Amino acid sequence: MLEKVILVICDGLGDRPIKELGGLTPLEAAKTPHLDSLAAESECGMMHTLGRGFVPGSDVSHLNILGYDYEKYYSGRGTIEAAGVGLKLSDGDVALRGNFGTVNEQLIITDRRAGRIRDVRALTEALDGLEIDGVSFVVKPGTAHRAAVLMRGKGLSNAIIDADPHKGDLPIREVTPIDNTAEAGFTAKVLNKFLKKSHEILKAHPLNVERQRNGELPANYLLVRGAGKYSKVPSFKERFNFSGCCIAGGGLYKGVASFLGMTVLDVPGATGLPDTDVEEKFRMAIKSLASYDFVFVHVKAADSLGEDGDFKGKRDFIEKIDKAARLFNELSKDVLLIITADHTTPCEQKSHSGDPVPILFRGNGVRVDKVTAFNERACTEGGLGFITGKDIIPQVLNLFGTLHLTGA
Repeated sequence: MLEKVILVICDGLGDRPIKELGGLTPLEAAKTPHLDSLAAESECGMMHTLGRGFVPGSDVSHLNILGYDYEKYYSGRGTIEAAGVGLKLSDGDVALRGNFGTVNEQLIITDRRAGRIRDVRALTEALDGLEIDGVSFVVKPGTAHRAAVLMRGKGLSNAIIDADPHKGDLPIREVTPIDNTAEAGFTAKVLNKFLKKSHEILKAHPLNVERQRNGELPANYLLVRGAGKYSKVPSFKERFNFSGCCIAGGGLYKGVASFLGMTVLDVPGATGLPDTDVEEKFRMAIKSLASYDFVFVHVKAADSLGEDGDFKGKRDFIEKIDKAARLFNELSKDVLLIITADHTTPCEQKSHSGDPVPILFRGNGVRVDKVTAFNERACTEGGLGFITGKDIIPQVLNLFGTLHLTGA
């Protein structure tokens, strides 16, 4: 009988064939004896997180995988990012996610991540607590170049466009309302004032002065997007009767877990970057089974390496995941182990794509198939076939024998 669940999501794990790797994907080219061994004891398949014909964002992908239909429960990435950095949201708050980027004198974006600056705490502290037209701004650091921004005040709306155009070599966009309400117009006006004032503060900040002196890109603009207005959702425990915890380095994934009422555990060395301690994450996941029914583990860096076009780095990081995955080989079959990704990030494209990702289910009651390797092409032959992200939790409930009967 199954008793517990470990769900491992390797962000951006999937890819497309790469000429320099002999026509293999980084996952296929990587040496993955431990993941392959797990696949040989599993039922495998492929997953379109949002369904065919969609390019999944990480936020909505994780909601779907964790059993929350994004079309019903998604309120904007900003609220999830804010929850992920530990902000306590209240009804009516508007939250945004942001990057510290680099702009020139004409406000053209020259680098969306300011040379992948690793620590922005000093910059967020300079902006945190600003108040404009009765709206207070809370600004907290995320992982590396990322930050979360919370707007708190009366009469706010998330019906605004992004200031961030989502690509480099483009000008910063003036924030405008999406609808004709007074709330949306007011929110756009206040946010534009905040971004202008923030830019002036950041340009003169000692950290940026020092970065320029050292030949580094200044983090002189806060690129905000994904405005969301907070409203409470039913917890993971309430919906599925599993006590849940999260092990992650990135703020977004901690935010998804917090948003769903899961406990976020701090793991030493969990950075969300290629230097993250994957082995410690997996060790903590196994240890956490003593206190929680459902352990959600997120591993980030394959996605970032894909966005950088670094196919060798992505291959090598996958091997790092595999080495840590040896810890799962001795896991009791009373624990349902699920390993998958939230989306594909092709190195050639340097962005998310709509290609499906591999997935495996290992544990008691699983119909083991003939797949013996964990990669994009091998798993197309698996017994699960092609599923969507929304199929995962129902399949978990089915294997636990708690899925509701449909019909008489």
